[in-house]
Amino acid sequence: MAENSLLQKLDGLVARYEEVSTLITDPGVISDQKRYIKLTKEYKDLNGLMKARTAYIQALGGLDEAKQLLASESDPEMREMACEEQAACEARIPKLEEEIKLLLIPSDPEDSKNVVMEIRGGTGGDEAAIFAGDLYKMYCKYCETKGWRVEVSSCNEGTAGGYKEIVFNVSGEGVYGILKYESGVHRVQRVPVTETQGRVHTSAATVAVLPEADEFDVQINEGEIKWDTFRSGGAGGQNVNKVESGVRLRYMWKNPVTGNVEEILIECTETRDQPKNRERALSRLRTTIYDREHQKYIDDIASRRKTMVSTGDRSAKIRTYNYPQGRITDHRIGYTIYNLGAFMNGDIQDCIDHLIVAENAERLKESEL
Repeated sequence: MAENSLLQKLDGLVARYEEVSTLITDPGVISDQKRYIKLTKEYKDLNGLMKARTAYIQALGGLDEAKQLLASESDPEMREMACEEQAACEARIPKLEEEIKLLLIPSDPEDSKNVVMEIRGGTGGDEAAIFAGDLYKMYCKYCETKGWRVEVSSCNEGTAGGYKEIVFNVSGEGVYGILKYESGVHRVQRVPVTETQGRVHTSAATVAVLPEADEFDVQINEGEIKWDTFRSGGAGGQNVNKVESGVRLRYMWKNPVTGNVEEILIECTETRDQPKNRERALSRLRTTIYDREHQKYIDDIASRRKTMVSTGDRSAKIRTYNYPQGRITDHRIGYTIYNLGAFMNGDIQDCIDHLIVAENAERLKESEL
């Protein structure tokens, strides 16, 4: 029976849960930050499974008791209570089974991380830059509804508005696990403000969502980093013109896959405080290297999947924003809605929920649960 196989899987995790519970209180483990963080993440996952296990056992036990009561009891009131309990348990058990199946699938270890997002105007010139700016505003409004913090690291404004490129950090709870679905090419179909004859144009912008690397995720020889400083451009008063608060770093990195040495160039002009900009540029360097090293892992997953909901080729077209029709279409799952105004105002959760459901269905199929 399905419940027996699920219970066997859950029972097999009890000993590990107890072991991890003890380990995370061990001073020797706590002093090893890398191991401690890994174990606390495992403890959180196992704790959720143990709670679901308790609820599942209670529901199965309640169902058995209700059936026994109905078989032996003649009192109408007691039989009515037993019928209600049986119906409640029979409704709850399938939901718990689905919840447990999803919990048993190993989660992406990156899902709990903060992210670095990069939006770049693609084909379409000025209109592409304007659209990149629209996407940035959309994500800012969405992050605001989630209570997440957004910090711009660097940007290159378009001549007619928007951004040729904007890089920003998003921090909060479970950020990467939600925003990772936004990586790819976003296409817009509308009459640009620069169009004089009212013709609909097609433009595009690319979005990259990178899990922010922790200090111990990658090894960097900071002595080999070449630093430059420069004056930040744009509005902002006398300080912008006189103080060299912007920082630029160059780092030569050896690609472990190809063996080639590649130069990584990062600029940060986010604050007027040079030390803070250096710190944030270094954080972006870690994330960039981590992302390139992690890409092999992502590609391995992609090669095994058919629909490619959240990972794979970042140059793939994932979504179209059609302004004349007021339509949004996500091409990965065939999702179409006609509330473009609300969507561009940050109401993107329903689309993300559909992507999560689609990916969970893939993962359940892979795990054969």
